[in-house]
Amino acid sequence: MVSVGRHPNIKLLSYSEVETVEGYVGNFTVRVRRKPRYVTETLCTGCGTCVEKCPWKKIPSEFDLGLGTRPAIYFPFAQAVPRVPVIDAQNCAYLQKGKCRACEKFCQTGAINFEQVETHLDLEIGTIILATGFHDFDPQLAGEYGYGILDNVVTSMQYERMINSGGPTNGDVRLKDGRKPQSVAFLHCVGSRNETQHSYCSRVCCMYSLKLARLTRDYVDAEVFEFYRDMRAYGKDYEIFYERVVKAGVQFIRYDQNIQVGQYNGQLQVTCVDVYTGEPNQVLVDMVVLGTGLEAQLDAQHIAATFGISRSPDGFFLEKHPKLAPVETATDGVYLAGTCQGPKDIPDSVAQGGAAAAAALSLMDAGKVTLEPFTAYVDPSKCGGCRTCEEICPYHAVKMILVDERLVALVNEVVCKGCGTCVAGCPSEAVTQYGFTDEQVLAEIEGALLMGAVFEKSLRRASV
Repeated sequence: MVSVGRHPNIKLLSYSEVETVEGYVGNFTVRVRRKPRYVTETLCTGCGTCVEKCPWKKIPSEFDLGLGTRPAIYFPFAQAVPRVPVIDAQNCAYLQKGKCRACEKFCQTGAINFEQVETHLDLEIGTIILATGFHDFDPQLAGEYGYGILDNVVTSMQYERMINSGGPTNGDVRLKDGRKPQSVAFLHCVGSRNETQHSYCSRVCCMYSLKLARLTRDYVDAEVFEFYRDMRAYGKDYEIFYERVVKAGVQFIRYDQNIQVGQYNGQLQVTCVDVYTGEPNQVLVDMVVLGTGLEAQLDAQHIAATFGISRSPDGFFLEKHPKLAPVETATDGVYLAGTCQGPKDIPDSVAQGGAAAAAALSLMDAGKVTLEPFTAYVDPSKCGGCRTCEEICPYHAVKMILVDERLVALVNEVVCKGCGTCVAGCPSEAVTQYGFTDEQVLAEIEGALLMGAVFEKSLRRASV
């Protein structure tokens, strides 16, 4: 990421958001909203003095998932590129009350600028790669785990920050009362492979739970239980790692779909049905770690509408073809990379990122695109300007223009994919599709009937 930030041909627009996307492949116009961070990027050296001197340090840290705190001016995450802090306007004393400005006083380069305002940037883009990532499943939506109700029930991401030496506790895992846990349970498939939440497998939960279990045995020295449904260690050398975890003394308990976390005698009780014996199994532990699954981003529908792409039933962005075009979308020039397309681990995300970059480069290198031959077109003399076709077009290929002072529809053949939705929906029958006029369709039907009659006659002769 540092190399990307230093590359002369790459321009990073951090703390920004895409608002609108118009145009088509090779000719996209993208409007980007740049939020005010109140720090001038060209002047900031990333020394962190402003972060250290800020007196308002009791704000829950998003990066540490609420386990730690941060000041009002902070780096969004530890490996932020570019390394430029941002001022939280909702918690900054000066922006809210007109007092303080400590960060400005201690900044040696004069990078603090409270006069910054929101700006917009219009860019001419040839191709687009979407890599918006995933959203971590919220276990509060599944009450059987007791998350948010019972103490010492945490998600895997929270536990990751706890056991990390650079985390809010410097790697010292403690219970809420300050004691060191003597036993920890890891629960797999939280939010995944469940018809109530998500029916698909999130693919990464088994391996990161195994990783955390091994770290717990090595650095916490606690008894570890892994409650799993199926161990899916499918990647390169993953099975070897699983065997190492087994040899490290981790106890594995396979359960069916139902599992419950409760409280008993001051400890957490995990109750399930053992798959092999069919008998109820109850285990008392000090801490429960939930292996939460991956789901589509909360704003995935908005992003899909903005970029003119589709979503699969699981909510992730839909590729053009799962085998022949796994990184392309139905909109030419828009590609997918990483977990925005579906659950996958880091190696697969990196591989798909490389494939998406190669596809975008090959398109730009070709200098021309192949269009869909069976596009729709509008007869201006019949168009009533009702905008029905514009509203129902899934590819945003229809725009309204003025022709002889009348509002009529115009189909952009570069964007149109020949789905026929506008043809079927036009109340004035002003929209027609190349290759599918009424005369052509009737001719095809007559030809099919004629061939059927000839085939039936030949069968009769053969039977005689």
